[in-house]
Amino acid sequence: MKTLLVLRHGKSSWATSNMSDHDRPLKPRGERSARRMGQELLRRGIAPDLIVSSTAERARATARLAAAEAGKSDVIVETRELYLTGVSHQLETLAGVAGDRVATAMIVGHNPTLEDLTEQLTGEDLRLTTGNLVRIDLDIESWSELPRARGKLGFVLRPNELSPIDP
Repeated sequence: MKTLLVLRHGKSSWATSNMSDHDRPLKPRGERSARRMGQELLRRGIAPDLIVSSTAERARATARLAAAEAGKSDVIVETRELYLTGVSHQLETLAGVAGDRVATAMIVGHNPTLEDLTEQLTGEDLRLTTGNLVRIDLDIESWSELPRARGKLGFVLRPNELSPIDP
């Protein structure tokens, strides 16, 4: 049994019009929601053994903030393979990075790919807004089975539905 956590990056800023999409930072609201999701993972006792993040600044910041709150800052791998790629490619990338000793992995990336990935693995058609976190329980022994796996939706967490964090 493996657990996949899917985290959409937090709310990002469009304040600088000449900035590339890849370089857009998080807004303060996005920073708060990333920290809140990390705290919630810690509270639920499901902190990831591995976090694979897109290299886009908003995803990297989301991964780092959530990981710090969950006590998992040392398990982040950043890869451009999660930026503007499709579901199959992302699942293959995750399977290639996650060793079989990893029980719980988290992917931090972008829509629409994360919605499509969640639907492919669970059959659930979910709308994932910024900062949303999904848990998928997979009946697999090895991450190499991931591209063909089907799982069960464990939960969907939305930052605005959780208790606020301390400043």
